[in-house]
Amino acid sequence: MRKTVSVLGSTGSIGTQSLEVCEKHGLDILALSAEKNAVLLEEQARKYNPQYVSIGEGKYKELKERLSDTDIKVLCGTDGLCEIARLEKNDIVLNSVVGMVGLLPTLTAIESGKDVALANKETLVAGGEIVMSSARKKGVEIYPVDSEHSAIFQCLQGNRREQLRKIILTASGGPFFKKNYEDLKKVTKADALKHPNWSMGSKITIDSATLMNKGLEFIEAKWLFDLAPEQIEIVVHRQSIVHSAVEYNDFSVIAQLGVPDMKIPIQYALLYPDRMPCPTKPLSLTDYGCLTFEKPDYDTFVCLRTAIKAVNLGGAYPCLVNSANEEAVGAFLNDRIEFIKIGEIVSSVIEKFDLMEISCYDDVVKADRMAREYVRNITG
Repeated sequence: MRKTVSVLGSTGSIGTQSLEVCEKHGLDILALSAEKNAVLLEEQARKYNPQYVSIGEGKYKELKERLSDTDIKVLCGTDGLCEIARLEKNDIVLNSVVGMVGLLPTLTAIESGKDVALANKETLVAGGEIVMSSARKKGVEIYPVDSEHSAIFQCLQGNRREQLRKIILTASGGPFFKKNYEDLKKVTKADALKHPNWSMGSKITIDSATLMNKGLEFIEAKWLFDLAPEQIEIVVHRQSIVHSAVEYNDFSVIAQLGVPDMKIPIQYALLYPDRMPCPTKPLSLTDYGCLTFEKPDYDTFVCLRTAIKAVNLGGAYPCLVNSANEEAVGAFLNDRIEFIKIGEIVSSVIEKFDLMEISCYDDVVKADRMAREYVRNITG
């Protein structure tokens, strides 16, 4: 079936690869969005001719002028993202925006009865309970785009969900694998932005360096697959070939393997349940030869430990930790704090705030605001 797709965050790494997949398989592009990159969004709009585009308020006038000779409707801000998410013609909304701004469009798409291909971590980290509850009520599917969650989703196909014993989330270990806490005190921004296997945006690359990325994926997995935290194991796998695995009650372990290319999980989410040729290269196990697996260093990588603690505590703690991390990473990228301070700030949020429950979107907004204000006061 030919699908109609809206891509939120189309100018980012996931977004541009998503458009490549859509082009490869003839999917119709209904709408595109970006936060700041008006130049690339204009190029994409002229190439794919969507009916709608949306951009951050600061670039709205510029984009509107750039597309003034077209019939494309230009929207802006969070309202624009939500307008796109609820469009009647959507078959699926791919959400690859970065940060908390992605939560409301996801909820809007679900409330409008639209399936979601989800690459925005914060949607489930901050609002997992309300998002999954809404999806169940509306009969909406949430297809994971993260390579790890896509791998788990694929390994569950054709098996009885109640026979799952645990999942195994693989982690590359980032650029500072085997480093200790003292080593991390010397890390520069250039060091942190060098990922060994994946090409990603700066925020996600820093999260990979602190292992916060894996902590957020741990929280996501809990909600996506309805798991207890103790059913999730993290394993460091440097080659990024085994993207994750599922262990069943008979101790059989089923894993999904492939080259480290995001177009594979993007395509699976968009075309599910079909499997089609993907615009990437096939995996040759003999080219890699050796695949290794090790335990993560929870003592050194404070962000990972804190994220797992947050989901065990429950309530608003995952949201507080995520929002604090966003602010701390921003401060690091803007040279206001050292790399080592990211984990220290994120972990301090657990002690700073009492347990708050999350029962609606407004609760998430409140927790998000509190954490951000706290970190801004620390980092200037």
